[in-house]
Amino acid sequence: MPQTVALHTLGCKLNFSETSTIGNQFLKNGFSVVDMKENADVYVFNTCTVTENAEKECRQLVRRVLKNNPNAYVIVTGCYAQLRANEISAIDGVDAVLGSNEKFEIFSLLKDFNKKELSCIYVSSNDELNKFGVASSTDADNRTRAYFKIQDGCDYKCTFCTIPLARGRSRSMNPELVLEEFTNLVKQGYKEIILTGVNVGDYGKSYDLNFYEMLKKLILVVGDFRIRISSIEPNLLTPEIIMLTAESEKLCKHFHIPLQSGSDTILHSMQRRYKVNDYREVIHRAKQIIPDLGIGVDVIVGYPGETEKEFMETYNFLLDLPISYLHVFTYSERPDTKALSISNPVDFNERKRRNKMLRILSDKKKNYFYNQMIGKNIDVLFESKDEDGMIKGFSSNYIRVQNRFYSDLENQICNVTVNGVENGLVFGRIKEIKNSVALEISSI
Repeated sequence: MPQTVALHTLGCKLNFSETSTIGNQFLKNGFSVVDMKENADVYVFNTCTVTENAEKECRQLVRRVLKNNPNAYVIVTGCYAQLRANEISAIDGVDAVLGSNEKFEIFSLLKDFNKKELSCIYVSSNDELNKFGVASSTDADNRTRAYFKIQDGCDYKCTFCTIPLARGRSRSMNPELVLEEFTNLVKQGYKEIILTGVNVGDYGKSYDLNFYEMLKKLILVVGDFRIRISSIEPNLLTPEIIMLTAESEKLCKHFHIPLQSGSDTILHSMQRRYKVNDYREVIHRAKQIIPDLGIGVDVIVGYPGETEKEFMETYNFLLDLPISYLHVFTYSERPDTKALSISNPVDFNERKRRNKMLRILSDKKKNYFYNQMIGKNIDVLFESKDEDGMIKGFSSNYIRVQNRFYSDLENQICNVTVNGVENGLVFGRIKEIKNSVALEISSI
């Protein structure tokens, strides 16, 4: 009977692509991949260090699996492992700590998966974080949408962020390899490929093309697919990228654009590379060119020195923007970041209050955006999962849609006429399954 491995991802879409690649290493070495809830021979945790909660969750998960399965071999890798290797190795039951480079070398570094008295640590220094580990969705996960890493690291110096320390300087995958790996994902049957990276819009700095030029090459690949950009900085979302998105059916009508604060004072303190008016212009330009564009926004509340006045500047700025949803983060003190030296920290209860206010605003923005789609046709990729007789999927502009489960809908892009919104989900009438037999299926 083959050995089993369970994989768990904390953090961003980039981590999901890397976890899948790690899982593929185990498949190639004769392992079976099982659910984290099952008793596995090996557990791999691919971690995040953006917030203190992500680190806390990692420690809790390790202890939980070992409580149920004390003989399991536990590997912790990712950003938290890169920055806090000794801290992680001190957790009872952790057998191996692998840094950002080492996560792709598990079977060359670890000779067996038998528990030993002391954990082993394989972590490169920050100066050595210059390799590019190829990562994308594989058979190790059951996703309809593929995550494909084309960029890693970051050259930005945001005062609150540990990612440059954990992942090193910005670097990109060779353009020829990007096209080769992308084409393979299309051939494997993925209908949506999500381009990921720490700062994906920074792609190509060491090559003779930029992110826009790479997108132009990718949309020419033959096949039935669409491309989604995971996240892109406002200063890197150029008019050319917006126009290409408007003109190409291959590019999802959706951008996730980090803001972090709607106050110029706080943006300056954070060492962000734009001002509030710059961000506003990008949003309005994009919505003018693509009226039904879905726009997600990252925002941080409770950053040191953020007064009530500056928080309300952020709130009112977001209130007036034609955006679709927010990802709200409560500021978390991270070791070795410049923000630690800033005076006037915000009270923890006040951070929670501001977070709640923006989450309520996000719900209102999403509901308004969804209701704007009633009567319109949207292209939805349904996922391969039966949830209590229902199947769900995302539209090109990142609207969550549900329908009665039919196996013919799995991993298919369908044209749906939106009829209404219920419990935060859109429902409608499927007009056709693209590149398949036309159907008329009534939803819900």
